[in-house]
Amino acid sequence: MASGQVKSAAFVLLLLNLLLYFIVTVMAVWAVNHAIVRSRKTASVLTIPARIFPIYFPVGNMATGFLVIFSLIAGIVGMATSATGYLNVTDGKIQNLHAAAASSLVTLFLTFLAMGLACKEINIGWIDANLRTLEVLVIFVSATQLFCAGAIHARVSEVATILNIYGSGRV
Repeated sequence: MASGQVKSAAFVLLLLNLLLYFIVTVMAVWAVNHAIVRSRKTASVLTIPARIFPIYFPVGNMATGFLVIFSLIAGIVGMATSATGYLNVTDGKIQNLHAAAASSLVTLFLTFLAMGLACKEINIGWIDANLRTLEVLVIFVSATQLFCAGAIHARVSEVATILNIYGSGRV
């Protein structure tokens, strides 16, 4: 694959991920706000173990709280990784590409964790439409983050090969 194709694929995927992680973060923040507003009324009628459960959400099922919290964490880390990764890939230095590759892997693993919780929530069932949208977006962004991490790692190996052949410098 030519250098321009890997670079442009990484650019497009980083911008797409920035947008998708922003949407995931907004939806997770909405779910947290919705839970804070409605949980006092809803949790007051529950029995004692469920009332003191630290992550109780009045919508969805028992996996919803974990999904929302980990989606929020993955969304914020993903936005930061996408923004800094875009700057690192445009710079083209091997050190910056390694930083982008490492941060994309951390984001990928956090997103996979949120995706696993989304799959668990789908498996349990009984969710409303807004949470279904969050689940689908988390699953979709995990796939795009996987491709993005692959494109960044392909660019790292390509630049490292060029530097080994032609010597150090900026590519």
